[in-house]
Amino acid sequence: MKTTTFGRRFLLYVVPCLLASFCLLVYPVYVIRPFRAQGVRELAVALAVARYRAPFMVASVAAVFVALVWYWRRERRWLRRIASAAAPLAVVAMALASRVNIYELMFHPLGPPAFMAAGQSKLAGDEMVIAIHVSTVARAYPIRNISYYHVVNDLLDGVPIVATY
Repeated sequence: MKTTTFGRRFLLYVVPCLLASFCLLVYPVYVIRPFRAQGVRELAVALAVARYRAPFMVASVAAVFVALVWYWRRERRWLRRIASAAAPLAVVAMALASRVNIYELMFHPLGPPAFMAAGQSKLAGDEMVIAIHVSTVARAYPIRNISYYHVVNDLLDGVPIVATY
């Protein structure tokens, strides 16, 4: 069998693994990205992909490495061997990237909140806040600040609270 046939057969196995890995990595990020409306069906599919993609990524990595070993045993030219390793490395990189929760990186938790007296605040009169009153302590959390973090952990008069919306 000619070397070009080996190369074509190798690509026949590797390209679907690359495409599948790329889709498994990108589709959930594309659909679930913030500040974008999602349809019920597309969100359900994206969440299912995100939930079950690990075994598919492992299978893709295994398949591409089997193809690489098979190709390396038949290909004698070192330059082609080295070039053929790029695809498995890309699949591995996508598999590792799929394990990162991008939303935890984007929406990292807010540190301890800082407060000031109501008279000193620069809130507009019609600005929306989440107001909490526990015992003798009252606090207001502006929605515009919470909108990025979505959660504020605080302690009011010894009572732990979570302000969210």
